Amino acid sequence: MAALMTSEIPLNPDLPAPGAAPVVDVVVPVFDEARVLADTVARLHRYLTEHFPFAWRITIVDNASTDATAEIATRLAGTFERVRFIGLDRKGRGLALRTAWTESDAAVVAYMDVDLSTDLDALLPLVAPLVSGHSDIAIGNRLLPTSNVARGPKREAISRVYNVMLRAAFSARFSDAQCGFKAVRTEVARRIVPLIEDDAWFFDTELITLAERRGLRILELPVEWIEDPDSRVRLWSTAWADLLGILRMLNPNRTPRP
Repeated sequence: MAALMTSEIPLNPDLPAPGAAPVVDVVVPVFDEARVLADTVARLHRYLTEHFPFAWRITIVDNASTDATAEIATRLAGTFERVRFIGLDRKGRGLALRTAWTESDAAVVAYMDVDLSTDLDALLPLVAPLVSGHSDIAIGNRLLPTSNVARGPKREAISRVYNVMLRAAFSARFSDAQCGFKAVRTEVARRIVPLIEDDAWFFDTELITLAERRGLRILELPVEWIEDPDSRVRLWSTAWADLLGILRMLNPNRTPRP
């Protein structure tokens, strides 16, 4: 089934008016997630309704899915209050975030993986320092000593090796660049995201690296995280793409985005 080819489906009519935009826009990028999408959005919507103190919106962004993801997302946007849908005709988590974050009218934009591997109780500590203005970017970090993580040894080893590579290549002070749980002040996203060249998995690393180079305030938050055994991430191809991304950023002759 072909993906829905739209630039954006309008916001639900019962969303706040433009003059009363949500404080936090939670973006959920999806690709071929028809099996879990409805349950995920229902769970996230219920949690935000019952526990979240800021005005919020959920934005589902479909990356050219080939299953019924777009149709389900359209139905969810029409059913749930404060849910919208963006349909893209190209793949890429980075593209999804680039599109949703730069178009959002919220004060803070965030994202989480559709499997909700990160405990939702971490969402408020993630976004609150951005809402208050104390931080510019907040990232979940599975490698901190106080994080509680359940995942296989292969993924754990690759994450730690990748972290060593980032420190060696960029003298990075952050770690766990690829955790699917991040938030950014929207005005910061609008300045940094246009500089990012990658539209896939390396988007996250490029985002944080560019932010760190510009002296932005980055908060790393310990999380509880449980690995999804049905993850759509292709481990070795993603690791290879990340390595190529590092080499690209190290190339002194590269022509960055204007």
